[in-house]
Amino acid sequence: MADINIKVSENVPGPYYVDNECIACELCVTIASDNFKMANDRPQAYVFKQPENDQEKDACDDAMGACPVDAIGNDG
Repeated sequence: MADINIKVSENVPGPYYVDNECIACELCVTIASDNFKMANDRPQAYVFKQPENDQEKDACDDAMGACPVDAIGNDG
């Protein structure tokens, strides 16, 4: 389970976030490219845009479920 206390600083405010346990597998970027990006300066993903509709929310939930290290959280 993702830990809000170690979330990546690039995450935009909102319920979804990526924490420091991210291993840069890029699954979240592939599944929910409207909401996740890879950091430029290190191998980690982050939430650059919170979901704005049900389709994006479903994609973020799918990404969270697919994350092999449970580095994606939803505090919403």
